[in-house]
Amino acid sequence: MDKQPEHGYRNRARINNPNPNSINPKQERRSVILPPVPEIRKELEAAADASRAEILQRYFKTGPGEYAEGDLFLGVRVPEVRKVAQRYRGLELDRVCALLRSPVHEERFLALVILTKRYAKAGEGERRQLFDAYVGHLEFVNHWDLVDTSAMHVVGAHLYGRSRGLLFELAGSDRMWSRRVAIISTYYFIKRDDFGDTLRLAEVLLGDPHDLMHKAVGWMLREVGKRDREAEEEFLRRFYGVMPRTMLRYAIERFPEGLRQAYLKGRI
Repeated sequence: MDKQPEHGYRNRARINNPNPNSINPKQERRSVILPPVPEIRKELEAAADASRAEILQRYFKTGPGEYAEGDLFLGVRVPEVRKVAQRYRGLELDRVCALLRSPVHEERFLALVILTKRYAKAGEGERRQLFDAYVGHLEFVNHWDLVDTSAMHVVGAHLYGRSRGLLFELAGSDRMWSRRVAIISTYYFIKRDDFGDTLRLAEVLLGDPHDLMHKAVGWMLREVGKRDREAEEEFLRRFYGVMPRTMLRYAIERFPEGLRQAYLKGRI
């Protein structure tokens, strides 16, 4: 269960927008009439591949005791899911959220792709609704591909130029996927040469126990370094001695070999 601050944010979001799944009536009148969720599900099922689903169940660690235990796959390829998302990019938000609450991985992926497409082209009012819907459904953004596909495009994009306290609340969550949302959201900032919160969150997450978080933090540090090597190295010189090995390896992956080895061997 997440710590109280994260729930506190959800409560504040509901106060500001009592029904985050609703859309403005004027927007609804402009919407094209689209099929109900069961019909959209049938489209995904028509593209399903049982043998591929078995492979994905193993690859995405869905077995007992694994980090995605119980997740269900149809075996639909990502390009096919994106084609469906393109057709239904104007789907009513309550229907998108119904897909996001699905136990089927590809349905959640579809919902998040639609959300990111909608957010990119929405006006300010609708963007707030989409952001609130995303944050209100974080429990269903529960795999690395779901986080990495959506966090920067919705959470990062929405918080750019705003208070980013939510990211630090999420970084303190007991839920690993919420912590991953926090750091991956900052990719939006990094792409705009804004590194401060990435580095502050990386410091907060240095002691994270999960390998998937080590990879995520190292990846974001590497992205900082692509744009400002000195900013990344200033951070690394302070923390590389206590940084999880996987995090360090990801962070220095693009360094010249001699410098990379110096960090790995503790000679900096």
